Amino acid sequence: MSIYLIFVIVLLLLAVSDLVVGITNDAANFLNSAIGSKVAPLKAILAIAGLGVLVGATFSGGMMEVARSGIFHPDKFYFSEIMVIFLAVMITDVVLLDTFNTFGFPTSTTVSIVFELLGAAVAVSMVKIMNSADTIAAMTTYINTGKALAIISGILLSVVIAFTCGMIVQFFTRLVFSFSYERYMKYFGALWGGIAITAIIYFMLVKGARGASFMTAESISWLENHTWQLLLFSFLGVAILFQFLITIFKVNILKIIILVGTFSLAMAFAGNDLVNFIGVPLAGLESYIEFTSDPSLTADTFLMESLRQSVKTPTTFLLMAGFVMVVTLFFSRKARTVSQTEISLARQGEGVERFSSSKFSRAIVRGSVSMAKIIDWMVPNKAVRFVERRFNPDAFRKKSRTRQAASSFDLLRASVNMFVASILIATATSLKLPLSTTYVTFMVAMGTSLSDRAWGRESAVYRITGVITVIGGWFFTAITAFTVAFLMALFLNWSGFVGAMITIGIAVFYIIRSNVVHKMRSAKQARKDELPENETLNGENIVQQCNASIIRVVGSVSKLYFSTILNLIKDDRKKMKGVMKKIGDLNQYSKELKYNIYPILKKLEEDSVDTGPYYVQILDYIREIAHCLNYIADPIYEHLDNNHPPPIPEQVRDLHELNESISALYDEIQNIIKKRSFRDLEKLIVQQHSILELIVRMKKKQVKYIKGELVGTRNTLLYLNLLAESKNLVLYAINMVKSHRDFLLSHKGNQ
Repeated sequence: MSIYLIFVIVLLLLAVSDLVVGITNDAANFLNSAIGSKVAPLKAILAIAGLGVLVGATFSGGMMEVARSGIFHPDKFYFSEIMVIFLAVMITDVVLLDTFNTFGFPTSTTVSIVFELLGAAVAVSMVKIMNSADTIAAMTTYINTGKALAIISGILLSVVIAFTCGMIVQFFTRLVFSFSYERYMKYFGALWGGIAITAIIYFMLVKGARGASFMTAESISWLENHTWQLLLFSFLGVAILFQFLITIFKVNILKIIILVGTFSLAMAFAGNDLVNFIGVPLAGLESYIEFTSDPSLTADTFLMESLRQSVKTPTTFLLMAGFVMVVTLFFSRKARTVSQTEISLARQGEGVERFSSSKFSRAIVRGSVSMAKIIDWMVPNKAVRFVERRFNPDAFRKKSRTRQAASSFDLLRASVNMFVASILIATATSLKLPLSTTYVTFMVAMGTSLSDRAWGRESAVYRITGVITVIGGWFFTAITAFTVAFLMALFLNWSGFVGAMITIGIAVFYIIRSNVVHKMRSAKQARKDELPENETLNGENIVQQCNASIIRVVGSVSKLYFSTILNLIKDDRKKMKGVMKKIGDLNQYSKELKYNIYPILKKLEEDSVDTGPYYVQILDYIREIAHCLNYIADPIYEHLDNNHPPPIPEQVRDLHELNESISALYDEIQNIIKKRSFRDLEKLIVQQHSILELIVRMKKKQVKYIKGELVGTRNTLLYLNLLAESKNLVLYAINMVKSHRDFLLSHKGNQ
């Protein structure tokens, strides 16, 4: 079997893998508006999107030329060099996209493939230049710099255009309909629906159809000659139909627009982005077929001029690729992880923010607040009051409280997201520009959320940081894709077949490992989301929530404190490092419990309001306990990390006694909470006093050790801090149990 046939087989296998990781990343682009607005059950949304992907796959034929000759001049490379470029690109692409998917970070598959092709082609071009008498100026002979710059600038420009279009369209749409859009639908709904659906039909069927693999020249010519007739009849037909549905059947046409938009956006995604996943492997297959057509040809002398020709991609290949993407769409859990990032940044309501604030975001918010004051001063008061009334989100909040499944934003904004993004992506597809669907859909969503005032002063700094982080990630994608593909191409060019097998093996291992990491992260996130967002809380389930939180914290503290003291005694820095990570997770959990006080108390039923203060007090003690554990562990790890002397034997004996006493106390607390019985509380207080007396004795002994010069400064500071925080750990624990007792009594009193 020829080495190049093996390379082609590997490319095709990598194409399947790339389709899986690619749609996992890009599914967020066409699912988020439908999922975020809860327009339909998830399975229905996925079915509609899957159908759109299958149909859109047949529209990608014309886009395949980007992978063949869009970045470099294929007629300047030999067959052996082309195969190195393609293999380096595909290995890099699969690993890079899978990494981003694992951590739920949306990135641009278009940016990655463009810069991977550029990096690999530059690497091979440099090898060719070094082996000839040419200078580095000859690079333009091999790289299609004009087309590459046009593609890159088009992608970057799409960020500004998408954000601006989304912001403007959403502003005027909200101005017309307001957040109480239902009352205005009977007047303007049919007109709005006609515009939205007609725009989608125009750009998807008229513009997008030019690149379809099944379209003949006569069909395309007919569409071009009858464009305005199609638009007019589409608008009139859709507007009349929608008015009929609104008036007679009271149908919410926004749901229809969103579902049609989901279909069209999925279709646009497949038409524009399928090249990112199968363009390179198909180009490799065509190159191999062309090479083997003449047995007299050699891989190092056969120039790939055939890749410059425009070739229609067989519809069968496109449909097979679409089928793989549809299956992945239904079963990929990573796709849900990626979707959550955009939905959380665009949501109308409050909640836990994924990103922290930054100096840049704080500066933007301060500048925006100052600018808003100037605008309010310049604009007439009547106009300001009118806009304020139209953008008052109270109606959305009221619906979110009464709705069984609270949405992240309303149907009106979701419909704008859909049709604006569809228009922009389909336009780029018709012009054969590999516009980034991730850039467009993400920035449209951010623009509409800004217009909708989803970025209020409660959350603006965090949302802006999130947007900046995602955009920064896109630039990181470009740099990483270019660098890794460049190095990969150099390695493959030097190592040949053996190197290719090694890199493929490493890539497979990496993907398997990343799936394990993702499962661990998903399990951790599932534990955070123990309380459903839409659940109404009464006395009983807040008791259950409180019990679960205390049991989890108390159990963790018991184990982590015991391990911390044991690691100090054994002078085990390595194990202490692992304990520090778990303590960090516990601190984060206690912080999230405290942060969620507002949404939890807001969901309390009226007859359970009296239990609220006790719940708050318990969370305060949980937070303080987690802090104490952190204040104990941090100095101990620093002590071990700096290789300071371990405790002396006399201290070790006392530390063992203290360790066992505190662990026994926390185990007893855990039993009390589980049983919800406080008959043994007095016994627990006796244990507390015993531990406090032990700590006093240990402090007195430490003074004697200091006087006898048995210990040094580092030992003294560490030991006294440990004893002080251990005392707090015991005091807070008993106070938490007492608060929990009062909490349960309050709950029983309300029944």
